[in-house]
Amino acid sequence: MPDLRIRDAAELLGVSDDTVRRWIDTGVLDAHKDASGRLVIDGKDLAAWAVAQARPPQVTLGGASSARNRFPGLVTDVVVDGVMAQVEMQCGPFTVISLMSSESVRRLGLEPGSVAVASVKATTVVVETP
Repeated sequence: MPDLRIRDAAELLGVSDDTVRRWIDTGVLDAHKDASGRLVIDGKDLAAWAVAQARPPQVTLGGASSARNRFPGLVTDVVVDGVMAQVEMQCGPFTVISLMSSESVRRLGLEPGSVAVASVKATTVVVETP
């Protein structure tokens, strides 16, 4: 199982190194020393902890949907060019960009500052490793 350095775990969790160290010191996260004496976190344990901490956003926009990947956020940019438009959203730490018709942008009233939910339903998900 891969061990992750404190710095790498912090980056993956979107927090500071100090926060991860505090979580280790208070027993929130388990850590151990690797062969070189560095404090590391077991990757499998960190993944399980991250899943346990994840809470689905309380999305109040829209009705029922079969899409599980829903990201509430703010529209940060809209570029309309003829028939098509590009809508950029900031959804927590993630930027989501959608291409749609200009008509859809008008009907939805999308403009910077609008609250919206990016819903992703794809047949292909690419997973990469370092």
